[in-house]
Amino acid sequence: MANASEILQPEALSNEMLPRLYTVNKLYKDTHDTFTMELVPADGGPSMSFLPGQFNMLYVFGVGEVPISISGDPDRAIPLVHTLREVGSVTSALRTLKAGDTVGVRGPYGTAWPVDQAVGHDLVLLAGGIGLAPLRPVLYSILFRRRKYGKVVLLFGTRSPGDILYKKELQKWRSRFDLDIHITVDRAIRPWRGNVGVVTSLIPRASFDPMHTTAMICGPEIMMRFSIMELTKRGVPEDHIWVSMERNMKCGCGFCGHCQCGPLFVCKDGPVFVYPRIKDLMNKYEI
Repeated sequence: MANASEILQPEALSNEMLPRLYTVNKLYKDTHDTFTMELVPADGGPSMSFLPGQFNMLYVFGVGEVPISISGDPDRAIPLVHTLREVGSVTSALRTLKAGDTVGVRGPYGTAWPVDQAVGHDLVLLAGGIGLAPLRPVLYSILFRRRKYGKVVLLFGTRSPGDILYKKELQKWRSRFDLDIHITVDRAIRPWRGNVGVVTSLIPRASFDPMHTTAMICGPEIMMRFSIMELTKRGVPEDHIWVSMERNMKCGCGFCGHCQCGPLFVCKDGPVFVYPRIKDLMNKYEI
């Protein structure tokens, strides 16, 4: 006869909710409130495979867990990389970990950016703040298969020069002739000599073929709404625009309801959506 735990917690659900142990290999500061963790399997086995745009649940024992997009290279299994902003008790606890400490990892979960679907298109990536982290795997994947795509444009906006993520990597990418990268800040301080203004102000000056462009956007919802408006003004079809709706996710499995957006659950149906699917919901400010 089955016991109560077997009845209440079927094996499929148990496996989905059971974290795998990973060891912190490196943890380093990106900005004053963001940091990056590199994780390796604690059992020495192979790391998980993932698609650009998917996320994991990171678990700190005795504290809790938090959903974080994977920000590493999809074609490089180890290490498993996450960039986080310190905004609550779990991320604060993660920030204090050291090399050799153990965390639990569940995942990967969620839908992916349409990297394969965009083959043959120009690509426009728009990132606001830490929204660059979920888009970084897209850039890794594209650069690994660069000849399959047309122009590749990255438009990145952040609050100040001190909030720019991946500075060394951005400098390396900007030195390439097959990438077009523009960075802007909301407010400038010396010695910044770059663009000042919202990221949407970069869209009119970017070079791409609107009718043959796939756009991927990740950032605050207001930034995504205005980015979509500017892209459609340029002539980008709505069904070529993809957004990441990462907000209020908690369990990663659609049980808690924290990420419900109308009839959709961001963790189960997203977080990456083609714009027409989420259009009506994005225009409802109460959702």
